Amino acid sequence: MAESTPDSTSTEPAGNRRTELGQGPGRLLVLLYGVFTVAAASRSIYQLIAQYHEAPLAYVLSAVSAVVYAFITVSLVRGGEGARKAAIVCCAAELLGVLTIGTWTLVDPSAFPDQTVWSDYGMGYLFIPIFLPVTGLFWLRRARQD
Repeated sequence: MAESTPDSTSTEPAGNRRTELGQGPGRLLVLLYGVFTVAAASRSIYQLIAQYHEAPLAYVLSAVSAVVYAFITVSLVRGGEGARKAAIVCCAAELLGVLTIGTWTLVDPSAFPDQTVWSDYGMGYLFIPIFLPVTGLFWLRRARQD
């Protein structure tokens, strides 16, 4: 007798099933992206209001990272193939941002008088910003619908 999987017992047509992106290991990604959304957003909002004149580029980039984190979090929670594809694009953009800003802060530290979430490849955040999009891309690739 064949074992049934959750997908094989679903009454929904295959094209309408949601990929459960926020389940299993995806729950950890939802948690981390949620925490990073709050951390980056609260930090950037304060800095944009109180310290904008000190390092506007760094603070705007922190705000951009918060938006990217929020979009990925919502996509992981929402699930489905469309959300998975959008999250892949955002994770790739996030990885590109971390690599670009990380390299830029090492090559020209004077361009960033203050740190961003992605400065020095996320060193101020235990390098989680460099590992998070890589892990997210692996999870999203694994979670694709067949």
